[in-house]
Amino acid sequence: MSKVLVFGHKNPDTDTICSAIVMAEMQKKMGVEAKAVRLGKINKETMFALNYFNAEIPELIEKVEENQEVILVDHNEFQQSVDGIEKAKITTVVDHHRIDNFSTSEPLFYHAEPLGCTATILYRIGKMNQMEFEPKLAGLMLSAIISDTLLFKSPTCTEVDKKVAHELAEISNIDINKYGLEMLKAGTDLGDLSEEQLINLDAKTIEKNGTKIIIAQVNTVSIEDVFKRQNKLEEAIQKVIEKDNLALFVLAVTDILNSNSELLVLGEKTEIIEKSYKLENNRAFLKGVVSRKKQILPMIDKNLD
Repeated sequence: MSKVLVFGHKNPDTDTICSAIVMAEMQKKMGVEAKAVRLGKINKETMFALNYFNAEIPELIEKVEENQEVILVDHNEFQQSVDGIEKAKITTVVDHHRIDNFSTSEPLFYHAEPLGCTATILYRIGKMNQMEFEPKLAGLMLSAIISDTLLFKSPTCTEVDKKVAHELAEISNIDINKYGLEMLKAGTDLGDLSEEQLINLDAKTIEKNGTKIIIAQVNTVSIEDVFKRQNKLEEAIQKVIEKDNLALFVLAVTDILNSNSELLVLGEKTEIIEKSYKLENNRAFLKGVVSRKKQILPMIDKNLD
């Protein structure tokens, strides 16, 4: 019997990769043959965490076969998942996002909570099942929480995330602030990325009422440094718009130190953004906005109605 594959969304971030690894290990403890895999390239922030805790990089897959048993972490929307997901057998989902474009033909275990990170949920599931986590797995979960909450600065962060993070820091013997800043800064090294790589680094596709949109996000310590490449970024974005027949492409450049974002917005339906923010030179500055899930996506959803 083939192993159950555990994976997160395309263009994986630290929560996606670390949660897949942890979930696979949790399944093994319960007697399930499981394997963590990934649906895209590992970014620098995630690589920092994997190297720090001496964790293996999950194997890359591009599709799954019909009836392959899978576990989804950190996502549920099929357009964000692996090719062939519609015909796979989804046995479990653990997620902290909205539920959309998701259906199964059989009952499944579905655990979703409005918390800042999937890894927080996994830790709570483990504790409910009286599991003990070794320092490496605790460190990976801590890394995921730091990443998704921007070291507790994101509005998605809850008191539960903070409590779990401090418990994990104790298990893994990690100084949260020192390690967290080092990890987040590792992810802001964008200099060797092409414009095409940068806009696909963390890009998610949404579709509503026939309108297809990509919302991409990159973290930085200098918004202006990223926008020195604006012309080339726009050229790369325009190619994606034409190739994927998008109505809108939104690139959110987020300052992790000052907790602000600036959007680069292109497409035929820029009015979706302009209902909330004034665009100048295809850009809009969003003071105090860092979360795509809790701040940017709800704004777009509201303006699409």
